[in-house]
Amino acid sequence: METIRLTMAQALIRFLDQQYVELDGVESKFFQGVMGIFGHGNVTGIGQALEQSRDGLHFIQGKNEQGMAHAAIAFAKQKNRLAAYACTSSIGPGALNMVTAAGVATVNRIPLLLLPGDIFASRLPDPVLQQIEYPMDYTVSANDAFKPVSKFWDRISRPEQLVPSALHAMRVLTDPAETGAVTLSLPQDVQCEAYDYPASFFAKRVHRIERRQPSESSISEAAQLIAAARYPLIIAGGGVHYSYALQELQQLAEACQIPVTETQAGKSSMSWQHPLSFGGIGVTGTEPANQLAAEADLVIAVGTRLSDFSTASKTAFKNPDAKFVNINISGLDAYKTSGGGRIIADAKLALSQLSMQLKAISYQSSYSAEQLQKLKQAWDAEVDRLYDAESMHGLVQTSVLGEINRFIGEQDIVVCAAGSMPGDLHRMWRTTQPKTYHMEYGFSCMGYEVSGAFGVKLAEPEREVYALVGDGSYLMLHSELLTSLQEGMKITILLLDNHGYQCIHNLQREHGSGSFGNEFRVRDEQGQLAGEYLPIDFAAHARSMGANAYTATTREQLREALARAKQHATTTLISIPVLPGTNTSGYQSWWQVGVAEVSTQPTVQAAYASYQKNVQQIKQL
Repeated sequence: METIRLTMAQALIRFLDQQYVELDGVESKFFQGVMGIFGHGNVTGIGQALEQSRDGLHFIQGKNEQGMAHAAIAFAKQKNRLAAYACTSSIGPGALNMVTAAGVATVNRIPLLLLPGDIFASRLPDPVLQQIEYPMDYTVSANDAFKPVSKFWDRISRPEQLVPSALHAMRVLTDPAETGAVTLSLPQDVQCEAYDYPASFFAKRVHRIERRQPSESSISEAAQLIAAARYPLIIAGGGVHYSYALQELQQLAEACQIPVTETQAGKSSMSWQHPLSFGGIGVTGTEPANQLAAEADLVIAVGTRLSDFSTASKTAFKNPDAKFVNINISGLDAYKTSGGGRIIADAKLALSQLSMQLKAISYQSSYSAEQLQKLKQAWDAEVDRLYDAESMHGLVQTSVLGEINRFIGEQDIVVCAAGSMPGDLHRMWRTTQPKTYHMEYGFSCMGYEVSGAFGVKLAEPEREVYALVGDGSYLMLHSELLTSLQEGMKITILLLDNHGYQCIHNLQREHGSGSFGNEFRVRDEQGQLAGEYLPIDFAAHARSMGANAYTATTREQLREALARAKQHATTTLISIPVLPGTNTSGYQSWWQVGVAEVSTQPTVQAAYASYQKNVQQIKQL
């Protein structure tokens, strides 16, 4: 058997460079490169291997381990999980910085390969710098923290262990049902140890992503449930994008006159202009979508994990006789409903076969075109009103988003993740083209936005990419702004400054509490955070890193800044002060948040009484 003598790190990099995926006969390279920050846990191992193989995987120097991992997640998400970047870090704090990103990837079902350095397997330098000593189990290191948030985890304590472990890693990364974060913990001494690896380990390997066929019985059962329904409703999730099922979704909706709503991950699966498109559903949903959900006697959930936001904490579906048809490649997600049927299969195939069966019986829902048109026209008028909202005291958040939506092109991409903007965007943002709305809302991770925009730009370098970020989220993590400049990947950061964590501030006050701990205020003479807002010049901060930057305090200035940003060839930040509390809310939805059962505050007592009434509306799906 032919062998090649390499260090474990060299073997890993060579292996990654030869991994390909194939879907529907189209083959593409899976790993496009490696993002990393070097330290004593990986610089002489993985770092040396990457330096030695410069003609292979592209290396991107990160500025924060969590930030670069978010960029890798965004890249893979935008590529519909058919391409990825691996991420490497040193041991200890460098590794632990990636744990949050691992959670983001696993919750959102996005492939992410993490290669954190680890303590010496030999234990000769004991304890090594940055080692956590756990006296009850000396095999434990900081990297064990990745276990709960990874879909596959292994520690390569001998160089030959790399062969089976790397294959298992690829099994998970390319599995549409089981993908998520994969962590290979790499002791720094083992990275540098040599082994005679079989040459076959480095041969080109194509991982075929098989479309799982639905069973005839599950299709037949689902078709019967739909045929018996008068007012069915479709919820389109991220799986519609990942399975390239957009055409099949639209064909089913049109053939059967079924309105379509979208989760955050599913948004842009249908143009807002389509007569059957009713936008977001749930806590951050549109009024007509939530009205249709309340009346639906059958819900067809396609490629969604049915989170509490999509189901309004299981209060969205008020029809006592409502049933569910859950179409999902993942059994975990398909089994989240009990009243109805489930199809554990590829969404594209399932929708196509359902359409054929329903077409054969000429099924049509009982919705009239006039009824749906009336709902849609009323909501379009409401969005126009929100887009045109004015205040004599400053810019209104909904109108700022309206100006941005009206300015950018149909192919431009917006990226967001946390704060009050995801709610506004899910309700109001008008998309006509798929994959132009990139929202990380499985983890809703603050700090994802700038890093995510950089990752999306790597995936779509020919498009304009906009990061929509609040001041709180920007302050939490913006490091990859510098990486975008270093890599020549222009992004435009639209920073809506509302002086704090106003989304949670709103939530706090809605449940009876006062203003406490959420705004960025200067302390007064008594030491209380009740003074003026902290004066933060975000534009000056961006310029200090080399970006172009503007501040827009009026609509006219915003339009001018957007036009200038589009002309720039490098990353630009526009700081936009907005009035706190000028976001959207409500629209026939409720989100379950724990409220204190006992309190001395009358407002909290009233909030708890309201909470108890809403809890009674929860319907087990």
